[in-house]
Amino acid sequence: MLRHAAARRSAQIRRLLSTSAPSAGAGSALRGPCIVHKRGTDILHDPWYNKDTAFPLTERDRLGLRGLLPPRVMSFEQQYERFINSYHSLEHNTKGEPESVVSLAKWRILNRLHDRNETLYYRVLIDNIKDFAPIIYTPTVGLVCENYSGLFRRPRGMYFSAKDKGEMMSMIYNWPAETVDMIVVTDGSRILGLGDLGVQGIGIPIGKLDVYVAAAGINPQKVLPIMLDVGTNNEKLLDDKLYLGLRQPRLEGEEYLAVVDEFMEAVHARWPKAIVQFEDFQMKWAFETLQRYRNRFCMFNDDVQGTAGVALAGLLGAVRAQGRPLTDFTKQKIVVVGAGSAGLGVLNMAKHAMLRMPGIHKIGELGEGHNQFWVLDKDGLITKGRKGLDSAVARFARGFGPEEVQDLHEGASLIEVVKKVKPHVLLGLSGVGGIFTKEVLKAMKESDSPCPAVFAMSNPTTKAECTPEDVFKHVGENAVFASGSPFSNVTLSNGRKGYANQANNMYLFPGIGLGALLSGARHISDGMLHAASECLASYITDDAIRKGILFPSISSIRHITARVGAAVARAAVDEDLAEGCSDMDPRELRSMSESDTVDYVARKMWYPVYSPLVNDK
Repeated sequence: MLRHAAARRSAQIRRLLSTSAPSAGAGSALRGPCIVHKRGTDILHDPWYNKDTAFPLTERDRLGLRGLLPPRVMSFEQQYERFINSYHSLEHNTKGEPESVVSLAKWRILNRLHDRNETLYYRVLIDNIKDFAPIIYTPTVGLVCENYSGLFRRPRGMYFSAKDKGEMMSMIYNWPAETVDMIVVTDGSRILGLGDLGVQGIGIPIGKLDVYVAAAGINPQKVLPIMLDVGTNNEKLLDDKLYLGLRQPRLEGEEYLAVVDEFMEAVHARWPKAIVQFEDFQMKWAFETLQRYRNRFCMFNDDVQGTAGVALAGLLGAVRAQGRPLTDFTKQKIVVVGAGSAGLGVLNMAKHAMLRMPGIHKIGELGEGHNQFWVLDKDGLITKGRKGLDSAVARFARGFGPEEVQDLHEGASLIEVVKKVKPHVLLGLSGVGGIFTKEVLKAMKESDSPCPAVFAMSNPTTKAECTPEDVFKHVGENAVFASGSPFSNVTLSNGRKGYANQANNMYLFPGIGLGALLSGARHISDGMLHAASECLASYITDDAIRKGILFPSISSIRHITARVGAAVARAAVDEDLAEGCSDMDPRELRSMSESDTVDYVARKMWYPVYSPLVNDK
């Protein structure tokens, strides 16, 4: 029986490998020889060149490997199957263990493969992205960051600290790659919903760039995860003997900005065409650095802009789920819980999207002071009567006038707001797990929408505002649900499926980065970001929307990214921001049809296959 099961699994793996490989003409399935400047064990210890037991005998002879490996030569497919079998054995052997233990065990086995053989690692990741994304990305990446100093085995990426002031322009040349296309940087100040994790936040850039490789086909030799270590205010870490970062409070004010300025100048000096993605900066620095750099460098902030784009696609899907035209988005009542960088990013992008609706040309056409948002933070409903109101949130604060709901005051609780507003959408980016209580969800049942939408978008899973089971039980089986971290679908009383849509940033940020890279964009504009969001929103069919599906399957991520990347590139061309890349100038991009642009973007995606290796001596 086991032999038959193994045979079936082998057949499944062969089919998977054949269907996931690029088509002929993609330019990445067959490669010419790769010249290497090392021999023997130096090659085996280099994960980029190492093929483990798949080195053919001819390569073993010319690279000085004969005798350094077991004599059997395995095919790529056999190596692939061997790893998948090991992974399934791990799953079987850890049944009944706490979820955190299982998740870290899965991360370790993938990380060991990454350290040993990058080609096999990325092929496994691409082919099984739906299963492995939760391990290399949210939610497990949060657990990894919390324990990173203990899990650390070998460095990955670069670390620029407050102690390196004045040295960054020379330090940047310590990175061995001649070309870097994509950089993800964090200062560790707000890792997911977990707060200040200091240098341990490096796990986020590493995980994000793995997604860039798997989803956007960025060559892994041209990505660079970076940690800006400016200290930490986390006393627990400062007292931890294993902590690997600077043992000092965080820099603030001009001292902090001077470090980030020097880093950005150093990156731009060496790799002027590199895309820089800012990730998990606390709110004040997320907005400050975005405004400071967005028109000087090709950069974006995924928490502010990527989250906003995915949320907007979900909000537009919620309008469609109600059977209403997208122009009715301007009439939606939306309660947003969380006024941090992600929450304000969603509010700003949603407002801009509303103004881009057909027939809407200026805010006055929507009515004086039109505001469809009710925003709450830890102190309750935000109104214009709040003292010390932050300018970033002031435009969304409730005021006075005919559009205001009677008896809703400054600091009103979430349950009060939901009961009185009867919103179409309840959106959470609070970082407070379970804040959408049974009472709040029951109040959402009285929504003015025939299909109330609840978005619990905080990460990781422990920080989600509620679960899909809670929503379908208390709001009703007609509800629409989306979350930042993955949940399982729910079986409803009538046997239908209640979809636990994952409103994951990975639907957008790989395409934003890839589109900006291939168009040679000078910077990333609001128009490019809106193009990405609208492309994602249009990806789902009306039939799927009627079933409650707002986002496509993660297993289609490369196809989605090709579409999003093409939309971003075309927007860059339309706005005269595109300078082209090595094999494509802006005039050629402009002359392409939409489908031709998608094909071009797909062809430029790197795909992992073993290249023949030739020593240069």
